[in-house]
Amino acid sequence: MHSITMKKLKIYYTSDVHGAFSPVDDATGSRIAAGLSNCIAGFKKDGDTLIIDGGDILQGSPFTYYLYSQTEHGGKTIASLMNIGGYDFVTLGNHDFNYGKAAIEEYLAALNAKCLCANVRGIRGVEGTAVITTQNGLRVGLAGVTTHYVNIFEKRENMQGIAVTDAFTAAKEALSELKAQHTDINICIYHGGYERDLATGALLSSTDENQGYRICAELDYDILLAGHQHMAAENKRVCGTFTCQPADKAKEYIELDISVENGVSAVSRICPAGNNESAAAHELLAPYEERAAVWFDTPVGHLDAELLPDEHIKMAANGSLIANFFNQVQLEATGADISATSLGNTVKGLNRDVTIRDIVSTYIYPNTLKTLCVTRAQLKCALERSAEYFAIDADGKLKVSESFLTPIEQHFNYDYFSGIEAAFDIRRSVGDRVVSIKYKGEELSGDKRLTLCMNNYRASGAGGYDIYRQCQTVRELPTEIAELIIAYVDKHRNITVDKHKWLKLIY
Repeated sequence: MHSITMKKLKIYYTSDVHGAFSPVDDATGSRIAAGLSNCIAGFKKDGDTLIIDGGDILQGSPFTYYLYSQTEHGGKTIASLMNIGGYDFVTLGNHDFNYGKAAIEEYLAALNAKCLCANVRGIRGVEGTAVITTQNGLRVGLAGVTTHYVNIFEKRENMQGIAVTDAFTAAKEALSELKAQHTDINICIYHGGYERDLATGALLSSTDENQGYRICAELDYDILLAGHQHMAAENKRVCGTFTCQPADKAKEYIELDISVENGVSAVSRICPAGNNESAAAHELLAPYEERAAVWFDTPVGHLDAELLPDEHIKMAANGSLIANFFNQVQLEATGADISATSLGNTVKGLNRDVTIRDIVSTYIYPNTLKTLCVTRAQLKCALERSAEYFAIDADGKLKVSESFLTPIEQHFNYDYFSGIEAAFDIRRSVGDRVVSIKYKGEELSGDKRLTLCMNNYRASGAGGYDIYRQCQTVRELPTEIAELIIAYVDKHRNITVDKHKWLKLIY
């Protein structure tokens, strides 16, 4: 960076909005102090201000499910909201690939902001880097990258014609490109988080899903805008690079004030979304929200029991009727021998008179189903991963293992199985806790093979279930699981929910 007189830059930054556009809780219909519409109301833009989003905007709420399943141009609607917000730059998150290449291209074509994603090829409208000059003459270099774990997470058909390369390597090459253009400050927008503790440097994950700490330590970007982990971080500096990350669901945004004068200094603060909604955003979204509310509250059938959530540790230990019901649907849809499902960090539950709102608010991901052929050894390996969820406290009581709570909560990486009766001995070492696997009342033999259905995300090996990558795929269903649940309830109308307890814990 060459010597310049003092110049200032302000950045407003959001990430992992996941379809939380209006200040409405889709699960209840009530108003809340959150939502991108409210964040936008807090942005104050001038010629020395940039507004940036770190990805995962298109997917993750019942409302986005409505936009993509019940309207023709969901991406255009979302782009219109971003345009109202005055966004200058965005990158892609792994969940932005959930609706496929055409959906991304529709969104980007209607978007005023430039999409920077240097490690993505094959999508129209995606660039790697950009250099702009602000009103005060500051030359700002920007690069975007996304976690290359999208290759693991995403369905093959959604990645047709798309290449996603290593995020760190792309960020390194992009930085060289920016420096060659004599920039005053270089910013990396990264849909990825931190693999190390920002305060101590202690390793949090041995995978390269998140490479934020390495980017800070080994590349000399001035600013790293992180995402993906849903973990709020402000005013952090790692090896000379300023970095920050907002929480998810547009609960907040980050306001970053930067000064450049023979060096870069920055101060970031987390700003709550608040209660004030952008009038223009409200005008855009209100008609969709009204139609979505009618659709959400349409009853489709009756359950013989109310399926209520509980504390995550209690559901995992005692079983969950919600999980049993999801597995019930998956087993009928696939004809598999056994089924596995997971529950989100936040679980709404299903009323006896079940509505579409109940279903799409409880199963929020656009996953599809995959059936694998598994051996006993492979199944045991997967069960051992779920058994890692449990720990015992000083009083001998069950608790959730810290590895599922830090750096972020990962209750969604505990799997509930139906069709097999398993026993975990939590007193034993991690990796050696599964002491029994019974199928149809008999201990599963070593040479027995079963078909196991699960969502495509888990079948990719995500969440620590790497063993599934070794398993043969028997069948794939292209219909989203939420749609399968709606169709199941609509077909059967009066439903008896499986109440069997499939897991026994010893501790």
